[in-house]
Amino acid sequence: MRPLKWLGIAAFAATAGAYAQAYPTKPIYLYIPFAAGGPTDTLGRNLAQVMGKSLKQQVIVENVVGAGGTIAAARAAKAAADGYTVLLHHIGMSTAPSLYRTLTFDPLKDFEYIGEVADVPMTLIARGNLPVSGFNEFLAYIKANKDKVTYANAGLGSAAHLCGLLFMTAIQTDFITVPYKGTGPAMNDLLGGQVDFMCDQTTNTTGQIMGGKVKAFGVTSKTRVPSLPDVPTLAEQGLKDFEVVVWHGLYVPKGTPKPVVDKLISALQASVQDPDFKANLSRLGAEAVALNRANPESLQKRLVAEIALWGPIIRKAGQYAD
Repeated sequence: MRPLKWLGIAAFAATAGAYAQAYPTKPIYLYIPFAAGGPTDTLGRNLAQVMGKSLKQQVIVENVVGAGGTIAAARAAKAAADGYTVLLHHIGMSTAPSLYRTLTFDPLKDFEYIGEVADVPMTLIARGNLPVSGFNEFLAYIKANKDKVTYANAGLGSAAHLCGLLFMTAIQTDFITVPYKGTGPAMNDLLGGQVDFMCDQTTNTTGQIMGGKVKAFGVTSKTRVPSLPDVPTLAEQGLKDFEVVVWHGLYVPKGTPKPVVDKLISALQASVQDPDFKANLSRLGAEAVALNRANPESLQKRLVAEIALWGPIIRKAGQYAD
């Protein structure tokens, strides 16, 4: 029986090797957990184009929206482990275990990691006719009007929601939050003056800031954003150690064959070094990760650390979804 066993293993290895060598033979679906036109969607569409070139196959973006990105993550976790379903998710992958009382997936157990993709700072912006100028005036205004000032976010678990939680903690002031079903509707109401301010990713706010349609009061990264050199960081304006950078990672279902995972890793690493991809992100205030972060080990380490970071913040805020 022993020779038969080894023959079986050898046959399996040969089959897996042949499958991986041929992969991909059809379009790959890239799940985006948020609405079309939003910041993660913008990043995903840029990534799909450049990864498609490397894989010599079409990468089709599919927006699987709802429940703070957990619907897309759950569907990706249960998809066939064949490399044809890939999930792009942001910081929300690390906050879901604390925000949602019941999850049908485990971020740490149900996926194979491909690697980190990009970092996107956020900007604190307000409607263009808010009667203040400068961060200190803005801070005084929202503290004085905390019972009526409105903060828009893109829904529970969104980056805008998380930034708002951290901002409230930092300034020790609560304000009225208005959740939307996506960044697009929130931005539309901000531009229309229906809400007062929001915190959102530079991929969604840079154009509005440069066009003078909103007032910008700070960026959430440790250093200023090259595409917005005149917008100071919140840290340099008095919110010491305030930092929210929306990191993004790529995942595939657990059990995806290693040779297929390796091909996706290779395609990701080619993408983060692609000059056009890097330039496109830079114009939006985002940054492709360094090559040494575009790998499974880096993504896993980041996910574990961020779960530990956000858990206490969310529990203190007492905001949960069923």
